[in-house]
Amino acid sequence: MQMASNPSSYNWKEIISSQSGAWKPNFAEIWRYRDLMMLLVHRDFVTFYKQTVLGPIWFVLQPILSTALYMFIFGRVAHLSTDGIPQILFYLSGITAWNYFAECVTKTSNAFTVNAGIFGKVYFPRLIVPLSTIISNLLKLGIQMLLFVSVLIYFLAHDRVSMSISSLGLILPFILMMALLGLGVGLIISSLTTRYRDLQFLVQFGIQLMMFATPVVYPLSMIPVEQRWLLQINPMTTVIEGFRYVFFGRATLDMYAVCYSIGVTILLVFAGLVIFHRVERSFIDTV
Repeated sequence: MQMASNPSSYNWKEIISSQSGAWKPNFAEIWRYRDLMMLLVHRDFVTFYKQTVLGPIWFVLQPILSTALYMFIFGRVAHLSTDGIPQILFYLSGITAWNYFAECVTKTSNAFTVNAGIFGKVYFPRLIVPLSTIISNLLKLGIQMLLFVSVLIYFLAHDRVSMSISSLGLILPFILMMALLGLGVGLIISSLTTRYRDLQFLVQFGIQLMMFATPVVYPLSMIPVEQRWLLQINPMTTVIEGFRYVFFGRATLDMYAVCYSIGVTILLVFAGLVIFHRVERSFIDTV
């Protein structure tokens, strides 16, 4: 019996072929591999602290230790303003939001180099790896948010702060903004690290520097008006200020800054997806 030489003549369940041209989103394919994505989320969430003594307690201990350190250095020593917000709430809110963004960028930025062994052996949409990182970090954010909300409830019960219930609905857009920013920046860096390995060593250092260019340990209101635009170039400035506006109703926030941050976020995500698509086709030859 002579077999047909044309692959299209067979009734294949799925045909994998090289892609060329501009990136086109294939969300249906990503959805078909959702089980793999959830498996990677479980791996990231469980194995990260599997061999540690304290285990998942680090999710809560890290923001507590950072908040205590910032309260001492920036609160008692430097006497930086917190816009009338209790110091523990001010620093904890900034750290909770910033940690999520920083973790997303740091772990997404090495998606190619860390998973090169898997990428070279089996096919699946490569975008699933950075997406699983964003989701697993979202679980960590949820745990740290519970800590923050617990402290907030204590201060609300003692009339130390006030909060508008109607503004709580804005928290989801700001979290989505953080996730997309982390994804976009991480995709761009991960694509560049396949050729320029030095970027791996600069990412962690750059994230630490960027934190001080974001109002995490100080309010934007303490910056002179004519110089605020320098910080607002950073889209995370709007996110951190918006985060505090949701819970405390106090923030230096305007619609122009929000629209700018949304625009930059969309641009970074689009650029990251396009660059990631171009690199994933040939990265195995350079990693």
